[in-house]
Amino acid sequence: MDEIAIFADEFGPTKILHVYEPNSGLQAILVVDNVAAGPSIGGIRMATDVSVEECFRLARAMTMKNVAAGLPHGGGKVVVYGDPKMDKAKKEIVIRALANSLRDIKEYILAPDMGTNEECMAWIKDEEDRVVGVPTELGGIPLDEIGATGWGLFHAIDVALEHKGLELEGATFVVQGFGAVGKHVANFLAEKGAIMVGVADSRGAIANPKGINVQELIRLKEQKKGVAEYTQAESISQDQLISIECDVWIPAARPDIINDDNVKEMKTKMVAQGANIPCTAGAEQYLHEHNILCLPDFIVNAGGVICAATEYHGGGKIMAMGRIEHTLRENTVHILKRAEEENIPLRQAAINFATERLKKIMATKRWSIF
Repeated sequence: MDEIAIFADEFGPTKILHVYEPNSGLQAILVVDNVAAGPSIGGIRMATDVSVEECFRLARAMTMKNVAAGLPHGGGKVVVYGDPKMDKAKKEIVIRALANSLRDIKEYILAPDMGTNEECMAWIKDEEDRVVGVPTELGGIPLDEIGATGWGLFHAIDVALEHKGLELEGATFVVQGFGAVGKHVANFLAEKGAIMVGVADSRGAIANPKGINVQELIRLKEQKKGVAEYTQAESISQDQLISIECDVWIPAARPDIINDDNVKEMKTKMVAQGANIPCTAGAEQYLHEHNILCLPDFIVNAGGVICAATEYHGGGKIMAMGRIEHTLRENTVHILKRAEEENIPLRQAAINFATERLKKIMATKRWSIF
């Protein structure tokens, strides 16, 4: 009860559920945050160091993300304790056990996140229909293949660069986390003439102020190799990545990568949050005070959940990509303008935007039942 009270406010959480299934080895936490707009959509994150606090923060980010994107869904999240690179047969057992354990939680729609993918969602669909992000063969939109989150992030960056008086062509950028989000936003940016000058994945980090070939990196990843095997760049430490001079720095991996201890080392004009909760509150405040735009996660990385919601309601790829582009550009313009007019951080402008919408939705409800 004390743990729940730490997080509780006027918006949620609606439910915090600890799941343990000893035969499969499943240990997980579900947080359903707010369901006023509709059943919650939120991904399943698998890692060895997840926690209730992280799960709640991610679920709240999904509430804000979904309502800001105008989706008829609330926010939720599942974290699963385990190594995402575990033996495939064991992982299938764990994921199927999760699906069965959450079968009766009608206010939560399962979706992929870090450590899970379309194949995992296919296993879930075999157990329970309340899932999105399934393979094309099962009627899904391949959001990782088409780069839905990266597509939205690219458009948000384009709008923000224009706001700063910068051109996309020739703009330099760094990507921390060259995975499903990072590789796609890098590709979209490079196609328009932006130059990657630094990148990291779980195996290493590299830098080259003259530019890194994004297509070559993607080919390396397809061969199950890390970015450190790219030969036309200098190998650096993960910690050194944050101090690379660039126009746009993109965190696209774990939470709190940019924090109070390292934010002062940043030499960028903009941070575009491709990951969920990648910056601490103190780091965001520092960036604001030093006139560095910090585009909030739940506004600019909403492409994936927009795609998932489109799939859930029977739409296709073209509809999803069009809606992502329109929504992300419109919302980024709105919060940039609002933050400037009210002289507040972008995070606060985004929160005000989302909470105003959420309060209007909640005012129409007696309570929500699914």
